[in-house]
Amino acid sequence: MKLITLFISLGSLLASIPAQAEKPNVLFIAVDDLNDWAGYRGHKQVLTPNMDKLASQGVAFTEAYCQYPLCGPSRASVMSSLYYHDFGFEKLQSKDSEVEKMAEKIGAGLMHGYFKKHGYKTLAVGKILHRHLPTKNLDESGGRGSWDFNYDKKGKKVKSNFFSNKTLTDWDYFKKPEAEMSDYKTAKWAAERLKKKHDKPFFLMAGFLRPHVPWYVPKKYFDLYDKEKIKLPIYKEDDLDDISEAGKETINKGYPRTEWAQKEKQWKNIVHSYLASITFVDTQIGKVLDALAESPYAENTIVVLWSDHGYHMGEKNTFQKHTLWERSAAVPLIIKAPKMQTNAQCARTVQLVDIFPTLVELCDLPASDKLKGKSLMPLLQDPTKEWNYPAFTYIKGGGKSVQQAKWRFIEYGDGSQELYDHSTDPHEWTNLAKDPKHKDRLQKMQSWLKENR
Repeated sequence: MKLITLFISLGSLLASIPAQAEKPNVLFIAVDDLNDWAGYRGHKQVLTPNMDKLASQGVAFTEAYCQYPLCGPSRASVMSSLYYHDFGFEKLQSKDSEVEKMAEKIGAGLMHGYFKKHGYKTLAVGKILHRHLPTKNLDESGGRGSWDFNYDKKGKKVKSNFFSNKTLTDWDYFKKPEAEMSDYKTAKWAAERLKKKHDKPFFLMAGFLRPHVPWYVPKKYFDLYDKEKIKLPIYKEDDLDDISEAGKETINKGYPRTEWAQKEKQWKNIVHSYLASITFVDTQIGKVLDALAESPYAENTIVVLWSDHGYHMGEKNTFQKHTLWERSAAVPLIIKAPKMQTNAQCARTVQLVDIFPTLVELCDLPASDKLKGKSLMPLLQDPTKEWNYPAFTYIKGGGKSVQQAKWRFIEYGDGSQELYDHSTDPHEWTNLAKDPKHKDRLQKMQSWLKENR
């Protein structure tokens, strides 16, 4: 009788202990080469209904910056919360396995590996690191896919408008069915995983290739735009007159120049193809978000959408990434999380290296002092909260920049400098580095760069 009473008492005690809260799932969406052209960002022409809807459900960071304006280094930084120079690699596009190995050696490992270590099921499809992801810490992989080129009848790749061997840059309709495109397959694979039952919280990564070049997407996405009404970015012919040769040399040879695009009457065609590519990838993203909304995981899943870097579309006389100017460094970043702010825009300066520690805190995982970024949890709770941290961007050759609020400072490997006030000069047309009125600000931003090495 006493034993029965003991079991009843023990059962009552256990029942009185609150059940541990279920860990949230994570849907992690990467978009390749997407600059800040999006409806929720105020771009008047682009059609991005799915990204706009996601932004209305969470917090959109309007002053987010990449740490390296090139796919491989940027993604290594995002996934490790380390700066690319921390890895010590000589190559910019290191193998994914080397990135994972070094991240484990000097930091907390890669993001998905950290989540797997703490009880998450990890799934990935598409481009997450430079290629895909090493499979060591993946429970399921859907592979990466290809660039979706156009081919002639003999199976040879063909270009339509730009013929440099230094870049995949080209623009045209994709000549095969949409269902054969890598991003279509990526969306399908990710959506199917959201329809399945998972026995533990999941970390699902979906990496989309467009709007990376070549800008080939089905004609129906071009048809959504009236080409004659497309407005081109603002271009100033003498824009580069007040910067050093080192700055000018960051404009890649072999890529389209704005002067060429004007002369050949191709600029509007280029912008049209980029807009069509953005809407194409937005459509694929929408399929994944719709699958989440229809799933049992809708209310307990964090969604993060980001791009690895920005892209020039004629500004600074070029169409490219890999510069230290705003157009190349600024990126989209949206975070939707349960019990956080919704339909909010945050104008604080943040960086992609902050994503990893933010997800760690949102999912209540053990914090790691190996992460270089800062958790954005305070800004998800209050997007207007004071936030005085800078964002850093680096390129090869020793070039580096720092952004803090509306100020951007650039220093190249030869020591030449640029300083811009975005509150009065959003296009970065006037270099203030030699203006004695801004000496103190310049020195402060220089000191941040020195501290971050």
